[in-house]
Amino acid sequence: MTIDWINFTPWTSLIGGMLIGAAAALFISFNGRIAGISGILGGLLRPAKGDILWRVAFVGGMLAAPLVYGLAAQLPEVRVDASVGTLVAAGLLVGLGTRYGSGCTSGHGVCGIARLSPRSIVATAAFMAAGFATVYAVRHLLG
Repeated sequence: MTIDWINFTPWTSLIGGMLIGAAAALFISFNGRIAGISGILGGLLRPAKGDILWRVAFVGGMLAAPLVYGLAAQLPEVRVDASVGTLVAAGLLVGLGTRYGSGCTSGHGVCGIARLSPRSIVATAAFMAAGFATVYAVRHLLG
């Protein structure tokens, strides 16, 4: 195994992780809610009264953040090496998994572990194990 030193970005990754952690902490401190993306988006599908504005603002912020970043630095090239069918299938599987898992990786991994939630710790361990197994299978067994 070798490290791709040209694309190795520990400092920007560290800063990004700190910003995500700080945003999650501020969100729960000021809003009393978990910053789980699937729950926030899901709440827009069946909104409760008085529950739409903050969800729209959150999603809008997620969409605006890379645009604002693009003003300060060059955005990375986006390259997708998958067919539309594969992307649709992957999206449906992720959506199904977030429903069965009661949340997504951001909700469990960032917010749940920070709260020492046993369910989130187990869910994140399962996400990671599935990811490790998938990468191993694709790189070493199939390819």
